[in-house]
Amino acid sequence: MGLVINFPIPLDSFFFPLINFISNDLTFFLLSILNQTTDQMNQTFKIGLIAASIVVLGISQEAYSQKKMSAKQIDALKQEAATLVEQDAKMSQVMVDKIFSFAELGFQEVESSKYLTGILEQNGFEIEMGVSGIPTAWFAAWKNGEGPVIALGSDVDNIPKASQYPGVAYHKPIVEGAPGHGEGHNAGIPLNITAALAVKKIMERENIGGTLILWPGIAEELVAAKAWYTRDGLFDDVDICIFTHVGDNLGVSYGQASGTGLISVEYTFSGEAAHSAGSPWRGRSALDAAELMNVGWNYKREHLDPLKRSHSIFTDAGDQPNVVPSKASIWYYFRDVKYDGIMEMYEIANKMAEGAALMTNTEVTSKILGTAWPRHFNKVIAEKMYANILKVGLPNWSEDDQTLAKAVQTEVKSKKIEGLDTKLDTLGLPVKVPISGGSDDIGDVSWVVPTVTLRFPSNIPGLQGHHWSNAIAMATPIAHKGVTAGAKAEAMTILDFLLQPELVDQAWDYFKNVQTKEETYKPMITADDVPPIYLNTNIMNQYRPLLEKFYFDETKYGTYLEQLGVTYPTLKKD
Repeated sequence: MGLVINFPIPLDSFFFPLINFISNDLTFFLLSILNQTTDQMNQTFKIGLIAASIVVLGISQEAYSQKKMSAKQIDALKQEAATLVEQDAKMSQVMVDKIFSFAELGFQEVESSKYLTGILEQNGFEIEMGVSGIPTAWFAAWKNGEGPVIALGSDVDNIPKASQYPGVAYHKPIVEGAPGHGEGHNAGIPLNITAALAVKKIMERENIGGTLILWPGIAEELVAAKAWYTRDGLFDDVDICIFTHVGDNLGVSYGQASGTGLISVEYTFSGEAAHSAGSPWRGRSALDAAELMNVGWNYKREHLDPLKRSHSIFTDAGDQPNVVPSKASIWYYFRDVKYDGIMEMYEIANKMAEGAALMTNTEVTSKILGTAWPRHFNKVIAEKMYANILKVGLPNWSEDDQTLAKAVQTEVKSKKIEGLDTKLDTLGLPVKVPISGGSDDIGDVSWVVPTVTLRFPSNIPGLQGHHWSNAIAMATPIAHKGVTAGAKAEAMTILDFLLQPELVDQAWDYFKNVQTKEETYKPMITADDVPPIYLNTNIMNQYRPLLEKFYFDETKYGTYLEQLGVTYPTLKKD
């Protein structure tokens, strides 16, 4: 018989704190063993089992501790990552073409999310669906021991009425009136997946510690998800965030970006219905109230600062002319380069809505549908990424690529008919004089974690944006080559921050002591605001059955161009 040790306290109570301190995962494993062992098993065996496990864990933790590598070693791994990305160019192309064919509007990215999470799950990522109460939103994480947590994000939704055959240099809808990728959001997450899988292979082989998180910008065109992500703390444990967005060159910037932030608000007026001819005096027109508010706001435009922007649509204007509308709604975007300017416009609009309601004896309510802070990007990440961009360079465009680009530029009457860029952009610097323009809710993320946006060359310069012409390149060799170039730069940058954790500290130093030194992030939404996940439901219900016939089948065709029977490029006949 071996020596029996009698502990004054139960083993569970003695070892649980120690084990928990070392590893939560091991805690559950060991305690399950203790609980399942029979009373006859002597305590000496139990102690030995636990001690051995702790030793094993120590070895495991040491194996995953971050390696110190020379600059030469890091450069070699970065070059390997670029090679792996190039080898996966076919995978990238299939993903780009597949998402293009789904053509899903914001909050309705059902097929896109299912397809992308399926790929990630097959590659060992743990998927959390429905984050922030958004059914199509997800976070996918893969952890390889302790190390920096790096989040990779991009948008996935598209634009109404932008359906377009790729590779055709004039307007030719796949489905008339249907949505389409006239923004190019079909390419960003495929880029991130390609980069992440290349880095993952190296991390596994070299025992490099760290966590990769991939996530989608759901409903970016409605700026209606990322503010909820930040409100709900989804980036609280993230060290850096790399966002990607389609562009016409390979570039990155830091500091305050050009463009605006915004708040998206819908005002709904409630009145009283009546027969428009029989007894109109008995009605109180909600449409009159909405129209009066819009008239008032249009008069206000004369007095807006030039850096401000505002636009609206009626979302409910009544049902039919012979019924006095009892309900009417109008939806505004209020934009400015500063948070305070956005909120000032919002307050003025609220007063106008109240005034319109008083004039028509109606009632008014409002609902925030989305928000976006003005963007501020991280200097440390941007500088490191730009160094990698210089190593990658722009793709080698073919004669066909340039022919298509120039034909599209000609078709939409661009100022310059010069085709695709052949010279890299310089590193984007902070804007000295604010420049108004578009918004992106990556701005909210940029104010809670060090963030940059990598723009990659998958579209044609000189187009107007949010237009069918912006979809033409997005399932062609132009998009495919641009994604591969962007994935190389991203993979190389991820490795920089994994292998040099001091860069993470430097990024946070800029974030705390420069970016947020005098400006504090204040969410525009409250704890009670919910994302408007009902938006675009009716449109997709109408068009999805028609679009399904055109979903890309990669088991039968090499490319989407092949499936559609498009000769690349197809030009307008004289």
